[in-house]
Amino acid sequence: MANPLLAGLGALAAVGAAGGVWAAGIEPHLFRVRRHRLTVLPAGAPVLRVLHVSDLHLASWQHHKKRWVHGLRSLEPDLVVNTGDNMSADLLDDLLDTYGDLLDLPGVFVLGSNDFHAAEMKNPARYLFAPSEAGGERSKPGLPTREMVDAFTARSWLQLDNRDAELTVKGVRISFSGLGDAHMDADRITAGHPAFASGAGVRIGVTHAPYLRTLDAFAEAGADVVFAGHTHGGQLRIPFWGAPVTNCDLDRSRARGVFDHRGTAVEISAGLGFSPYAPVRFACPPEVSLVELAPRTA
Repeated sequence: MANPLLAGLGALAAVGAAGGVWAAGIEPHLFRVRRHRLTVLPAGAPVLRVLHVSDLHLASWQHHKKRWVHGLRSLEPDLVVNTGDNMSADLLDDLLDTYGDLLDLPGVFVLGSNDFHAAEMKNPARYLFAPSEAGGERSKPGLPTREMVDAFTARSWLQLDNRDAELTVKGVRISFSGLGDAHMDADRITAGHPAFASGAGVRIGVTHAPYLRTLDAFAEAGADVVFAGHTHGGQLRIPFWGAPVTNCDLDRSRARGVFDHRGTAVEISAGLGFSPYAPVRFACPPEVSLVELAPRTA
């Protein structure tokens, strides 16, 4: 008769191996569109479809992801919000091909640390104890940041790092205010920023990493909705328990999705990618968000 202990250990090893295969070889390719509806527009305004793309972390071998993102124009968004961390290496041409016609839609973007610096080898276990060290302290940027910004803005997207901007989409005047990546201390919160234009139909805050100080600043400025990424939704979620970490000071229960913060709706995308040195996702499929901004009832 087989030893029960050995049989149990064998079963446990088999489950672990199956989980590893799923996390590394299957789930990272199960791209999904997460949908939300927020009633933040003036009464009588048309519904605005906002495509929120975050944390692409594009690598040269990710052909399936490139094709899937390239096809997102079929969702017919009215506005694109990109919350950063686009590349894992110097792949600007691939990145522009991946976004394709989305770059011709009205859009806004901010930068994450991995828009400045290529990914590097780190011990993944460190994320369980404290937020990772960002690349902001490195003296020599390793990615074509300026070229990427110029390419985005040469099409139809506006950069919002520590800036304000306005767009009119389907007749709705949108006031944007953005902050740089708080994970690399690039956010410039001042008495006059974030700030939103008076009389706008909707006030939207945009940032990469949803540190509490950035969410507080947007709420105090009167944002109707804030878009952010960075957390990867936890990336390795525990079923029935959730994200173990957010890689910032945000509570792990708010690692992805929509929640209220001091009267402001916050939407955090779990994003599309991962570091090439931690190419796994578990119970947290890669995603974009399609957020319908709907009118309030009269």
